[in-house]
Amino acid sequence: MAEEQEKAEAELKQNPKRRKKHAFPYGNYQSYYGYRLGQKFVEDPRLKVFKKEWFEGKDCLDIGCNSGMVTIQIARKFNCRRILGVDIDPDRVDDAYRNLRRARINVGKPDNGLELGASGASKIDTEASTSISSSKEHDLHTDVSFQQQNFIFSQYPPEKHYDTILCLSVAKWIHLNWGDDGLITLFYKIWRLLHPGGILVLEPQPWKSYEANYSVSETTKKNFKSIRILPEEFQEILLDKIGFRTVEALTTGLSHSNTGGFNRPIFVFQK
Repeated sequence: MAEEQEKAEAELKQNPKRRKKHAFPYGNYQSYYGYRLGQKFVEDPRLKVFKKEWFEGKDCLDIGCNSGMVTIQIARKFNCRRILGVDIDPDRVDDAYRNLRRARINVGKPDNGLELGASGASKIDTEASTSISSSKEHDLHTDVSFQQQNFIFSQYPPEKHYDTILCLSVAKWIHLNWGDDGLITLFYKIWRLLHPGGILVLEPQPWKSYEANYSVSETTKKNFKSIRILPEEFQEILLDKIGFRTVEALTTGLSHSNTGGFNRPIFVFQK
């Protein structure tokens, strides 16, 4: 897996002009949220089924945050103590910080959504900051930050733990790029990082989504052929092998999505 990590990092450091023509083998689409919800971004429908107690006053981690829109919306709606969004693509992290700056500008204003540019980032770009300040209207006592990292290979200190970890439409890309071993590493690492009683919010993609996307790179083509763990087996693995105690299935009902393929179940596991 070390060689695969080096290959992934090399691909993401390509010349910017070449990268424009490059596929997105990690699901790191430039306009992911514009595609999913339309260019006028209002509240992500998934937040309607999220529970406040998973986030309020909690330390949270969002794996594969892309342009940070959901990360920011969770912070604004549920008042996390801290929330960190991580993504493998430095360009998506840059987008996330642009969106965070726009969110800071709009604190205290009606939440009518963030208008997205072509890259999936908001159109206002001002001085950088790693946190959203509090306001009377939104009461955002929170610390929002973003970081570029490959979560599978990242190192966290033993004392680092989170109350809630989100993994939304990400498992497939880790599975395709690092195989069954990468998937198990993902699950075990999440379990280790959670406090006892902590929450994993998992939105897995169905097998038909693997079939539609496995050819984005030579690595994913190769790994697709060797995958033995299917998405419908994730629950059993997380409960019986990884060690989560309970699971709850949620129905998202993404009525505002432009494409029906995103209407996926969400599973909430408790450590």
